[in-house]
Amino acid sequence: MTNIDLSQVTVNTKGETPFQLFLSLFRKNIPATVGVIIFLVLLIACLLAPVLSPFDPQQQDIAHALQEPSSEHLLGTDYLGRDIITRLLYGGRLSLTIGFLAVGLGLSIGVVLGAISGYFGGWIDMLIQRFADILLSFPSFLLALTMVAMLGIGVKNVILSVGVLAIPSFIRLVRGSVLSQREMLYVEAAQCIGAKEGYIVFRHILPNSMAPVIINASLNLGYAITTAAGLGFLGLGVPPSTPEWGMMLGEAKNYIFSHSYMLVYPGVAIFLTIVALNLIGDGLRDALDPRLKNR
Repeated sequence: MTNIDLSQVTVNTKGETPFQLFLSLFRKNIPATVGVIIFLVLLIACLLAPVLSPFDPQQQDIAHALQEPSSEHLLGTDYLGRDIITRLLYGGRLSLTIGFLAVGLGLSIGVVLGAISGYFGGWIDMLIQRFADILLSFPSFLLALTMVAMLGIGVKNVILSVGVLAIPSFIRLVRGSVLSQREMLYVEAAQCIGAKEGYIVFRHILPNSMAPVIINASLNLGYAITTAAGLGFLGLGVPPSTPEWGMMLGEAKNYIFSHSYMLVYPGVAIFLTIVALNLIGDGLRDALDPRLKNR
């Protein structure tokens, strides 16, 4: 007889909907709430960049280059006289956009391939899993560098390169969830009434397999931003002079000892974003599957 730890079972005694129950559990997680607040502050500040800053992020003013933080330039200026806080805000818009689109690309392809692989099995499963193995066999950042070298520098190419890195993790995750879900009685019942296989997969199985996918997407978002910043730092991401956190770090590396503030601010922005996303990911894990909380 299997023993059940009742401390890990969440009982809904208030008649809440699943979404209300999720929000209730998520709000109780203080670190996750802090992560949401940090991320929302960063996101809103970046979206309101034209309102918060009167400067042009690419406008050069050599006469005011390398100025320390002051009342006019709150975080100082860079080596070309550009306002740093302005470039941080506009750079955040680009970095977050790259992260969201790259994860969206990896999720959309990975979820579909993982669902097909897990449900149908056979040679299709073997083919998709070997494709995932090939992607996983390369060091992820090296693969991104290779793709950028082949495709060229540009925002679209960075999104594509970073997005490809996320595909195998979603394939493996969704495949495992679908393998367990396809043995459930509701799948057999749907098959008995003549439901088509595609309908069963995308209407019944996938919605019940999305909890780990959502958690993985939040964690992959942080990794995508870091990878894009790494490409930008090496000068292989966005075009030169484009405001982007990684590019800002790369431009500031020559002034690390004389004007270290140029390096600190974009680094802190990346750090806060990744920490916030990791806290949110942990909160999503605890809220979507409370049984994992005490493991």
